[in-house]
Parts: sequence; structure tokens; C-alpha cells
Amino acid sequence: MILYIIVALAGHDRQKINDRGDGMGFDELMEDLKSGGILKRANAVAALGKLGDRRAAQVLIKALEDHSASVRNNAAFALAELDAKESIPPLIKVLNDPEEWVRKSAAKALGILRARTAVPTLTEKIDDPSSLVRKSVIRSLGQIGGAEAIEALKRAHSQHEKDISKMAEQALDKITQ
Repeated sequence: MILYIIVALAGHDRQKINDRGDGMGFDELMEDLKSGGILKRANAVAALGKLGDRRAAQVLIKALEDHSASVRNNAAFALAELDAKESIPPLIKVLNDPEEWVRKSAAKALGILRARTAVPTLTEKIDDPSSLVRKSVIRSLGQIGGAEAIEALKRAHSQHEKDISKMAEQALDKITQ
């Protein structure tokens, strides 16, 4: 967990890369991703998302299979930042990652991408052993909306612990407004 926090903080180093990415360029980030250690690769993946360069989409999809959970975690969110709709099928697969932080980020990314095709798998993940994942799934279903998401949220509202039930209620309110 500490590594995730370090990676998250390092990924937001505004002196190295600002929101527009005019610190390190695409080629430098690609080199870091190819030859760096875990922290360098994780930072490069996060920065590629912030850079907004669509050339990064396929590289980030491949990074979802990296041996480092930190890289996979950052890649999931970076794909959402790029609005990379082509990443939806690989992100759905990542919902089964062994690391809860990676599953959480994949669920979040699918919500940001409004991935209707992910709703059946997200619905299954309402019962994930991790509360972080369950909460991210509920938020994402609320972002995606649609009849299938509404039904899943209704079930979550009536069948889950208090915090998940409350989040499901809030998501339903958001959809039905």
C-alpha cells in the first residue's frame, strides 16, 4: 500500500510534468517505460495519461499486463484520462487482477469511460472482497447508468453493508434525476 501512495504522489510531481505534459515529452516517457525500474515505469505511465497524446493508448493497454501492480494501476487510470474507448475490453479483464488497487482503478476507469459493455462484469464485482473495489464499482455504475446498472444498484442498495447501500442509493438518485 505504501508503494501505491508513493507512486500516486510521484505521479503528480508538477515540477517534472504539468497538466499539459510540457515537461518530459512522449519519447522520453516511452524510454522511461521501456527501461526504467518500477517507480520510473509507473510514473511514466501516469505521465503518458496526463500528456494526452493518443499514441500512448496502445502502450498503456499493454502496460495493463505489466508485472508491477503500480504500473497496471496507473495504466488503468491513464487510459481513462486519454478517453481511450479501445481500452474497455482490456480494462474489463483487469477487474479480475489479484491486486485490489488495480481492480479499483479499472472500475473507476470504466466509469469515466461510460463503458456500458462493462456493466455485467461490474455488476459481478459488487461482491468483490475489497470494499475499495465495491465502492469504485458502485460509483462507476452510477456514472454509466442505464437499466442494467440501475437494477444492479437497486440490488446493492438492498443487499449490502450500510456504506455500500448508501453509495448505491446516491448513485441511483444521480441516475434518476
